[in-house]
Amino acid sequence: MASEIRVPTLGESVTEATVGRWFKKAGETVAADEPIVELETDKVTLEVPAPAAGTLDEITVQEGETVEVGALLGTLGEAGAATPKADDDKKSAKAEASGEKAASASSGKLIDVNVPSAGESVTEAQVGEVYKAVGDAVKVDEPILELETDKAAQEVMSPVDGVLRELAVKKGDEVEVGALLARIEAGAAAGDAAPSAARDARHSDGGTDSPRPPAPAAQKLMEEHKLQAGDIAGSGKDGQILKSDVLAVVERGKDGGTPARGGDEPTRRAPNAPAETPKAARAPTSQADEPREERVKMTRLRQTIARRLKDAQDTAAMLTTFNEVDMKAVMELRSRYKDLFEKKHGVKLGFMGFFTKAVCHALKEIPAVNAEIDGTDIIYKNFCHIGVAVGTDKGLVVPVVRDADQMEIAEVEKEIGRLGAAARDGKLALADMQGGTFTISNGGVYGSLMSTPILNAPQSGILGMHKIQERPMVVGGEIKIRPMMYLALSYDHRIVDGKEAVTFLVRVKESLEDPERLVLDL
Repeated sequence: MASEIRVPTLGESVTEATVGRWFKKAGETVAADEPIVELETDKVTLEVPAPAAGTLDEITVQEGETVEVGALLGTLGEAGAATPKADDDKKSAKAEASGEKAASASSGKLIDVNVPSAGESVTEAQVGEVYKAVGDAVKVDEPILELETDKAAQEVMSPVDGVLRELAVKKGDEVEVGALLARIEAGAAAGDAAPSAARDARHSDGGTDSPRPPAPAAQKLMEEHKLQAGDIAGSGKDGQILKSDVLAVVERGKDGGTPARGGDEPTRRAPNAPAETPKAARAPTSQADEPREERVKMTRLRQTIARRLKDAQDTAAMLTTFNEVDMKAVMELRSRYKDLFEKKHGVKLGFMGFFTKAVCHALKEIPAVNAEIDGTDIIYKNFCHIGVAVGTDKGLVVPVVRDADQMEIAEVEKEIGRLGAAARDGKLALADMQGGTFTISNGGVYGSLMSTPILNAPQSGILGMHKIQERPMVVGGEIKIRPMMYLALSYDHRIVDGKEAVTFLVRVKESLEDPERLVLDL
């Protein structure tokens, strides 16, 4: 029975693709899951694997043609399906006849380990630590390597027991969702001979060491706009130029950079253009100091942190207002009940539970601080998903306490404890960091006395907590020493007025200085 090769689903907003190249010709034998044709979309190049073993009977779409999702690309016949198996049987028989038991034992099925899907908005990741080397034995669900996405680090587990036969990536590599990471021989033991490399024949054309030509759609667009490959930085696999890369250059040309059409030869962006400014920002290092410098590539998580924080400054009309809170009442309440609280709930009573509840009360009264801007619309959130900034050795992450307004203080403390431990262990799931409506950042744990926190876009508010410092205060006409904390609210002035911001901060202050209000929901 023939098998059909069709265009797979390419993403929520992608409906068509261009056939890049066929890895096989009509009449050739293919193995199950072996890449058979390459498709190119505006954003990515992907390989379509064979749905079954067999012979490529027919190619219905030629290279360079545009096809829609679900379109027929070609058909596979049954004739070739038996060929790989027959070859394996011959090799196995020969190995047994010659006493090569190890080679026979290593002829198990090779299992591909690919980059898993990390969420709707995450399309690529960076390879972090690699825990296993080629030839190492692995157990099912044992970590092989670590991937760092824009939002979190996650470990990729082995799907089977076996031996790691191939590592397709190394630390620091950029990979897309679905890309090959490794191959594992199922059922093999360490020391067994490696299986045949027939399934890797597609890499014999040069692999990643030779540059890939521009994708067909990109090449066509380059010819239309008289652009050369040297003028475009490719974002595809192995630096391949995609259609989106060409479109980006064309768009820049319309803004005064590389010309979109005409001209004897494309010209570079003007020296004073903003995009070129960062390249000249760093002065050269002296010869005496250069040996003492160390250059380390930023992790994807750190790059994203830097980009998002800068984007927040460039996009929002950010302003910060300050107040101070007398922490005496909260500290006395905490001291009085902390042992009983821990005994009953199994978690320590900290300050974050009080602050989270105080923020939720204030957000209900001042909903603009809990809203976000979407174009010309304002989206008001009738729920409180509170992000809690956590510093880790890999950078700042912001896990979210969902529906914090519906929780008791004990529930908030438990959830914050769980999220904090997961963040430090690098085990935060993507769902743990999505959907926040407001953020709390506690710089006080590091000794910060005052700061101006940066918004966690697209949120319109972030509260900065600081160190509790004893200071002389006038209380009832007398000078007394009180434990004081500065509070800082950074907000987006496009949506939050100054009166609302100040009122919000005053409400947080009132709740903390009279914590019974939190218990009584006042």
